[in-house]
Amino acid sequence: MSNTKSLEEIRKQFEGDRFAAENGAVIEEVGFNSATCSLTITDSHRNAMGAVMGGVYFMLADFAFAVAANQEKMDCVSLRADIAFLDSAKGDKLIAKAICVKDGKTTECYRVDVRDAFGRLVATITVTGYHIGK
Repeated sequence: MSNTKSLEEIRKQFEGDRFAAENGAVIEEVGFNSATCSLTITDSHRNAMGAVMGGVYFMLADFAFAVAANQEKMDCVSLRADIAFLDSAKGDKLIAKAICVKDGKTTECYRVDVRDAFGRLVATITVTGYHIGK
């Protein structure tokens, strides 16, 4: 099964996610139960030590999950999310790819990998979602 909406339609659908948009998150690609989102790192994304703030990794991963899980029908919310920070990002970009691991009747599980500009895995997030419409 493939996605029935175009990338532009999905971008329009998620314009209302102001926090992600105002922090630079961009939907790059969508597929069946998957999405890739990116963010260009700016000084406003850095903490006092000069590294990318942990919340930036999480926001981008959460947004990729939301796009992947809700691109066809807005009915999935996060129940739980666990993040592992694996390394400090290098370069000026973060890329988060969300892939559905299990889509059940009422719950689903996604894995979201966040990579830096050099393709290095810098964080991984496991998200359990709940279908509020089922």
